[in-house]
Order: sequence, then C-alpha cells, then structure tokens
Amino acid sequence: MTVTTDQPVEAPVRAAAVKVETPFQRFRSDFFESKVATGAFVVLMAIVFVAVTAPLISPQNPYDLAQVSVLDSKLPPGAKSFANKTFVLGTDGAGRDLMSAIFYGLRISLGVGVMSGIIAMCIGATVGLIAAYFGGRTDTLIMRVVDIQLSFPAILVALILLAALGKGVDKIIVALVVVQWAYYARTVRGSALVERNKEYIEAATCLALGHKRIVFRHLLPNCLPPLIVVGTIQTAHAISLEATLSFLGVGLPISEPSLGLLIANGFDYMLSGRYWISFFPGVALLVTIVSINLVGDQLRDVLNPRLER
Repeated sequence: MTVTTDQPVEAPVRAAAVKVETPFQRFRSDFFESKVATGAFVVLMAIVFVAVTAPLISPQNPYDLAQVSVLDSKLPPGAKSFANKTFVLGTDGAGRDLMSAIFYGLRISLGVGVMSGIIAMCIGATVGLIAAYFGGRTDTLIMRVVDIQLSFPAILVALILLAALGKGVDKIIVALVVVQWAYYARTVRGSALVERNKEYIEAATCLALGHKRIVFRHLLPNCLPPLIVVGTIQTAHAISLEATLSFLGVGLPISEPSLGLLIANGFDYMLSGRYWISFFPGVALLVTIVSINLVGDQLRDVLNPRLER
C-alpha cells in the first residue's frame, strides 16, 4: 500500500553568503557616496597631476627667457603670437603664457602648502600628545604657549617673521609652520585626553611600557582621524595664506612664482581692461582651496561616526 502526501518537500536551505568589507573598502564607499566630495576629489587629483607634470605638459617654460617674447605681452585669451602660437588664456605683462605660468604656480603653491602642513603636523601632534599624556604642569605650560600663539592673527605673525627672515620658499615654509603648529597641538591634545583614560592605555602603563612606545604606538594611532581632517583644512589655509603674503610682496621672490604672485602681477592692469592676467590665476587658486576644503569636510563626516551623513 503506497501512502502519498500533499505537503511539498522542503529544499535544503542554503546559507547566504555574507560579504565582509575591509576598513578600506568601507571608507571608500562612505567617502564616494557624496557626489560633491567625489567631484572635488577628482578636481583635486587633476590639479595635483597638473602641478607635478607642469614641465612636461606646459606649452612653454614661462620663466625661460629664451621662450618668452615681450612682443607677446598682454595678449587676450585665444590670441596668437608673432610666432603663430595660440595662447589659450592669454599672456601677462612680460609676454609669458598664462596657462603655463598657472601650471608652474600650482607647483609652488601646493608644494609650500603640503610641506608646511606636514612639518607643522609632526610638531603639533608631538606637542599635543606630550601635553595630554603627562598632564599637570607640562600640560598647563604647553597649552598656555598654544593659547598665546592662537591669540595673534596668523597673517600678522607670518608678516613679522618674513620681515625678519626675508623672501624664499624655505623662509615662507618656516613662517607657515610657526603659525600652524598650534592648531594641530590643540586638536591632538583634545583627542588624546579622551584616549588617555581608556583601558588599553592603563594596561600599557601597568605593563611598564616606555612612555615613547605608549605615546606613539598606542595613543597616536587613535588620534589620527581628527588629525587628518585638520591637516586637509590647514593645507588649504596655508595655500591661501601663502598667496596673500606673495600678493603683498613679502612671500616668494619673482624667480619662484606662485599663484599669489601671478595675481599681483596683473593687479595693475585690471583698470585697463586686461582682467585675464589676474582672473585666471585667481580662479585656479579658488578652485584649489575649495576642492581641498570639500574633501576635508567629507573626511570629517566619514571619520567621525557621531556625525550623521
């Protein structure tokens, strides 16, 4: 006798595969979910590429006297030279191709901003970690110096330093480091104070690990997210401050041009209608600073889990 049943036979349930993202993949997906940040990142990478490869992609070396003719001075955008060369963005008062000058100026501006930011970050992070870790009189003394530093306008301190040191790339990097390190120190100290009282620091102290090992191998890695965010914002601030100082004539010499110097070179021609000499370098400076700030804002949102995106 055969017994039949109407109940369907259940198929074996297959375990769904769970895709585990690495921290880098999670960071990448969170960062590029914003179209504004993605666009700013692409623009910033294009600016960095142009700055790095300026000698290779520039139509001319604007600071080589053999390639510059005074007869081509102050030509408008799209005009042709006497040698039948087209200047896409025009020329300045010395007959230099403005697009090539902007490419070379980006090299100096980005180089000064990034180099001064890295040095200031290293100094400020070390000072902030020492203040938070040891506390007491050490913390009080360091933070009073930081408060005094931050009480003065950055451009005023930089002007005084450059008046004493003179012009040059190395001089302006020193001036920018002096006016920036306090921002990093205060940021790192605030983050390190939170981490200082956690269990892993107490465990490392109980194990009699050295102060240097605790500070740089355990405390510093947990303070990196806010440090990275401040680093991007301060890099943009350093670029704008260098451009301001160069525009005022106390920053870089004419032999080491930056975007600020290019803007200053065309300032005297604004009233005569030759706007392009200052306008296009100003646009390049504006786009650079805005793209860095937008990338920094997105980094802040991604690296800080308490902020709702």
